[in-house]
Amino acid sequence: MQQIFVTGISTEVGKTIASAIITEALEADYWKPVQAGDLDNTDSDKVRSLISNDKTVIHKSRYELKTPMSPHAAAERDGIKMDRLEIVEPVTDNSLVIEGAGGILVPLNENDTVLDIIMPTYHVIVVSRHYLGSINHTLLTIGWLQQKGYDVSVLFSGKENPETENIILHKTGVSLIGRIDEELVFDKAVIKKYADKFAPILKTLQV
Repeated sequence: MQQIFVTGISTEVGKTIASAIITEALEADYWKPVQAGDLDNTDSDKVRSLISNDKTVIHKSRYELKTPMSPHAAAERDGIKMDRLEIVEPVTDNSLVIEGAGGILVPLNENDTVLDIIMPTYHVIVVSRHYLGSINHTLLTIGWLQQKGYDVSVLFSGKENPETENIILHKTGVSLIGRIDEELVFDKAVIKKYADKFAPILKTLQV
């Protein structure tokens, strides 16, 4: 059984697509602890629509917030104070893919961030997408995780940029899952294609 936490270096870098691919590759369960905004089409709904296997269970988010903004602010608008101790992973006999909200230092409340709900048993996959400043954001994210003792891998998303990717891998020493290229559409067939491609390395990840 594997427990994989998927985070990103920023918002809109491809965490949900990556999570769907990893979930399909491992036929794992999926869990998004905190959903902020888009409650009519949540990340859980998106993953459910993209996977093909019949083994995955999509577990309910602990917090579903109405506004698409930082969870601490969205919770405040909803009149909710999030408690990280109430964010308890679902019980399952299957592997579990956990998708974070935003990046690792996104606040949940005045004291806690997403980093505080990443358990020591999780292998962390960082989704990195090239843009001006993405090297800095990627190195900071991976550096924080390594400093805390997590096993970390990186998955690149979007158009290939060898200069960016090579320096990130050189400076961090993390393992590479692969790259999710730009696609005209992400549907079940495309997700399955990447799942089959990444499955051999994903199945070897250790915590």
